Amino acid sequence: MNAQPLYDLTPLAHIAALGIALATGPLAWLWLRHRHAEPAARLRALTLLTLFLTFDLVLVGAFTRLTDSGLGCPDWPGCYGSASPVGAQAAIHAAQTAMPSGPVTHSKAWIEMVHRYFAAGIGVLSAMLMVLSWIETRRRRAAISPWWATATFVWVGVQGAFGALTVTMKLYPAIVTTHLLLGLGLMAMLAAQAQAYRPQPLVLPRALVVGSVAVFALCVLQIALGGWVSTNYAVLACSDFPQCQGSWWPAMDFAHGFALVRALGVGQGGEMLPFAALTAIHMAHRVGALLLFSAIGLLAWRLSLGDSAQRRWALALAGVAAWQFASGLSNVVLGWPLVAAMAHTGGAAVLLSLLTVLLVRVHQARQRAEPLASPMRGAATMSSLSSPS
Repeated sequence: MNAQPLYDLTPLAHIAALGIALATGPLAWLWLRHRHAEPAARLRALTLLTLFLTFDLVLVGAFTRLTDSGLGCPDWPGCYGSASPVGAQAAIHAAQTAMPSGPVTHSKAWIEMVHRYFAAGIGVLSAMLMVLSWIETRRRRAAISPWWATATFVWVGVQGAFGALTVTMKLYPAIVTTHLLLGLGLMAMLAAQAQAYRPQPLVLPRALVVGSVAVFALCVLQIALGGWVSTNYAVLACSDFPQCQGSWWPAMDFAHGFALVRALGVGQGGEMLPFAALTAIHMAHRVGALLLFSAIGLLAWRLSLGDSAQRRWALALAGVAAWQFASGLSNVVLGWPLVAAMAHTGGAAVLLSLLTVLLVRVHQARQRAEPLASPMRGAATMSSLSSPS
């Protein structure tokens, strides 16, 4: 019997139609709710809707990964050449019979395909956002550049390509981690656009601006490390806290653990990935968490000394950091339960989006200050020119 090809585009049109159908409901609700609103308000609402559903997609993706359903359908974009597991029942039954606890089962196939349907729906929404942004720009009614929405649509396409590679390259860790980072990056892009439609400047001292940028960079690094932990199944390499394997610094193999060009569970030379490599991956994430939580704590403390707006940001950052600590600790001491793992992924998405909005508001404050500073500099220059020598 011939093996199933990795790429079978036969069901592509049907899956695209399902994506359109999934997007129609939210779009209809949005139109009814905002039909009398200004164009910019409608575009902002569509951006927020896409952001919310992208957050849902990130959680569905986490559920797919955590239930080992990433290869529930071994081809792309459909399932054994069909648009749904219904049309692939015979092939799925044969695979499940041959390996009952293997990567292909009826439940895993459905989980994987639901993830793909959600992704198709997000693709339709991002395309609508791009088209409407350009239409309103031509009518001179757009509040922000349509290139933001265009970049978002392209980003979704790249994300879809990495989703395909995740399947066809058999959960290659570097590909899966990049897929996760792109999904969270999409949320950050949408959060920035939504904030751009409604300027809410946040004035911060230069030191706090630099600190906010540093926390954002640490957050991205920590998310990458967390994705690397999850995709390499290194969460349970340490089952105690604050120590690991009864030691503050257990045996670790960073060379194998952080070799990017390797398959899942395989070391640099093609041998089985050593347990010490999994420990190194886990401990790197712990050290990163210590640095990030310390930085967030310092930033939140400094913000709490400011005005009411800054204090609200301090509470928000401290609250999300506490959520991340609790969910991350639960993963370790409770044996990586599904609820805690998904809560940790969701918290990372919220934290990144929150920091993105913070930086956009700081940028809006600087933009508002620049037009005021220019006339003042001009007046000072004229004064100096007219004063006697």
